[in-house]
Amino acid sequence: MVERNNTYIKESKIKNIAILGSTGSIGTQALDVIHENESLFNVFLLTANANAELLIEQALNFEPKYVVICDESKYLQVKDALANKTIKVFAGIEEVINLVTHHDIDIVLTAMVGFAGLRPTIAAVKAGKDIALANKETLVVAGELITSLAKKHGVKILPVDSEHSAIFQCLVGEAHNPIEKIILTASGGPFRGKSKDFLSKVTLQDALKHPNWVMGAKITIDSASLMNKGLEVIEAKWLFDLEVDQINVVVHPQSIIHSMVQFTDGSVKAQMGLPDMKLPIQYAFSYPERLKNNYKRLDFVDYPSLTFEKPDTVTFRNLEFAFSALKKGGNMPCIINAANEVAVAGFLNKCIGFLTMSDVIEAAMTQIKFIATPDLDDYLNTDKETRIFAQNFINKLPLKTVQF
Repeated sequence: MVERNNTYIKESKIKNIAILGSTGSIGTQALDVIHENESLFNVFLLTANANAELLIEQALNFEPKYVVICDESKYLQVKDALANKTIKVFAGIEEVINLVTHHDIDIVLTAMVGFAGLRPTIAAVKAGKDIALANKETLVVAGELITSLAKKHGVKILPVDSEHSAIFQCLVGEAHNPIEKIILTASGGPFRGKSKDFLSKVTLQDALKHPNWVMGAKITIDSASLMNKGLEVIEAKWLFDLEVDQINVVVHPQSIIHSMVQFTDGSVKAQMGLPDMKLPIQYAFSYPERLKNNYKRLDFVDYPSLTFEKPDTVTFRNLEFAFSALKKGGNMPCIINAANEVAVAGFLNKCIGFLTMSDVIEAAMTQIKFIATPDLDDYLNTDKETRIFAQNFINKLPLKTVQF
């Protein structure tokens, strides 16, 4: 659960930051934040999945102590490129898990995509590292486990997602005031207001055109299907220790209000700003302080109308799946996360249409064994079993003419 303490001690030392997933959208923007605040933050560890070229470029620019390329086939490429530096180069996910426990690391930014971020996050938490959490799947899959470990080891979980950062910021100074509900805002994605008939014909290129945010391919598709908001619902339950009926979602196409908190007296606090992921990243790194920056400011004259509407969970079924999984509990959120990752990959690879992604998830929810009180091994096995099932489901689908 996110810490809501009101008493803080200002830290003067430079914070050593490990960035897991440095070549992705969040990782690259985090490096921008660090570059703009070099007197406060230092890059200690960079990891990437397979983008060796960008990882090399980042390492040359920031000269971290350690670099890990998870794709072991690209180890020599990275090692040779950094041979003239004092940077130590490693390969494979096990090295990521080992290095995040280094005693000199202050904050671990978990920006790896998907389920892959779970084990490194657990290792970092057990080592007492504060977590800047951008990998929402970690809490979706194993929220109870992660939050209990964070409490046990005195670790702060600082949300980087714009919506959860907004909730977190609204709660600063409200430690003793009960939450009535939170309201997560959603842009609605590129297909807001569209029918199922329209969605049955959308192309991959259409789905990758988010109206407000620049993100990686996976999260952009999740946003288009509203699964991203569903995952955020599950994540919010664990971050803020909420019941399911305390979490609401509202579509806010302008993406100016990033989320809201309603307290028991009826008052609502909202965090607002232009869509820019560097803001929540910077706040997670600098918390509890706010750092001056030169980012573009919100001018309300440019947004004379802020609108809100209910999400369409009949057309966009993934959001309803997420609420159902959260109510069911156990390993059900793990099931929908794994099925969704396979389904999104299938769509990105042009193997299935947009609406079929929801069919894959629904099938997995009904077919994979439910475990009410899973442990870590259960999560790992559920993830593996669900991925196999989902891929087989896709492989058995009849060939259709889908316009990609």
